[in-house]
Amino acid sequence: MPRFFYLFLLLSIAANGSTLLVLGDSLSASYGISEENGWVQLLSADLEPQYKIVNASISGDTSGNGLARLPRLLEEFNPNYVLIELGANDGLRGHPLKLLKTNIEKMILMCQDKNIEPLLFGMEIPANYGRRYSGNFAAIYPSLALQFKIPLMPFQFEDLATSKSMIQADGLHPSLEAQKIIKSRVKSFLTPILKLEPGL
Repeated sequence: MPRFFYLFLLLSIAANGSTLLVLGDSLSASYGISEENGWVQLLSADLEPQYKIVNASISGDTSGNGLARLPRLLEEFNPNYVLIELGANDGLRGHPLKLLKTNIEKMILMCQDKNIEPLLFGMEIPANYGRRYSGNFAAIYPSLALQFKIPLMPFQFEDLATSKSMIQADGLHPSLEAQKIIKSRVKSFLTPILKLEPGL
């Protein structure tokens, strides 16, 4: 995320009202497209002024990076909710799954210790390291959601991954056309959690 935009967010968060912090990687950081067209910004436009959204996502971030950044983000923004969208880069790099799970556990506990509600974004990866690894990777998210009794956004993007118009030329990142679809699905997940007003 461009530094000037991050600083703008830091200075413009309202002193009152509810805040949702998105802690993610390139999926949420609008990789390859302009930031204002990414799904997080589209969601922000839908939810304001009822909710402020802070996009603290950085392309390439791992769960370890997110864990290291989270304390300062919680202190700076004091969010009501944190959507944890991390782990894909761990999986694509073949990192130990036990470490990934531990890092996400620590992020969840860090939020709960501050009475902030953590929300978990389910992830899946290609079977680059074998089906057993990718299957165990995907199973981490529902397991943690059940363990900590927190909401889980299921991975619902298989249809995008198989459509050429929905994926950038790198074969990994969602295209501009996919952003509205992602926004719509995330919004549907968030609606009962955030108790969004009808018509938002």
